[in-house]
Amino acid sequence: MADEGLEGMGALETCRYSFRVAESLADIRACQALRHLAFHRMNEAQQALDQDAFDAICTHVLVHEVKSQTLVCCFRILPLSGGAEVERSYSAQFYELSGLSNFTGPMVEMGRFCIHPDYSDPDILRLAWGAVTRYVDENNIEMLFGCSSFKGTDFEAYLDAFAMLKERHLAPRRWQPRVKAPAVFRFAQALRLRKPDAKMAMSRMPPLLRTYLLMGGWVSDHAVIDSHMDTLHVFTGLEINAIPTARKRLLRAVAQ
Repeated sequence: MADEGLEGMGALETCRYSFRVAESLADIRACQALRHLAFHRMNEAQQALDQDAFDAICTHVLVHEVKSQTLVCCFRILPLSGGAEVERSYSAQFYELSGLSNFTGPMVEMGRFCIHPDYSDPDILRLAWGAVTRYVDENNIEMLFGCSSFKGTDFEAYLDAFAMLKERHLAPRRWQPRVKAPAVFRFAQALRLRKPDAKMAMSRMPPLLRTYLLMGGWVSDHAVIDSHMDTLHVFTGLEINAIPTARKRLLRAVAQ
């Protein structure tokens, strides 16, 4: 369990939910079980785990419902000193990230973000972002990035969402990830003439990605078709200095 540089990741609590960093192997196993439930849609009673080699080098973050102590959300973070280390990231397995190698500031990859499928309270996502905000502020992080996932691999179900990403949210050319994975949907090219239905697009946009976009985040010009995880995902980046001032105030209010 990696914890270097995480002094700023203290606990947060609301009246319904509490947040903390994993302190034991049991905590990590709980995250892996929730991830399997959320990503693989198997029966919770099977106690299967979603795990990979990155679990050993990341810090795991847990959000519990206070009353029941149910684990309702988890994610993991991997701090990097800058773009020169980007090849260490999970995302680098799927995206060619040489453009980001020139990024000089501290970075954090946020991955395996999931919310328990039986919980839909938006306060869960708010608390998670509040925790990330505290860490970003106290460790002078300049970029957040990761893979934002759409459920399933049928890109036809998300054409308006992808068309909106193409029209409004593509990465700056200097940071643009290139194709590396064997199976991708090149939505920026395929949908270059399609105008998105904004209402439909936002209804199909994953909540985590929607939050990134509201803060000024950007995405790759293609989606990776990940059959193992049964997802489509886009590389997502967020330069901290680009977050609107009003949005920063809201996030920091939660992070207090």
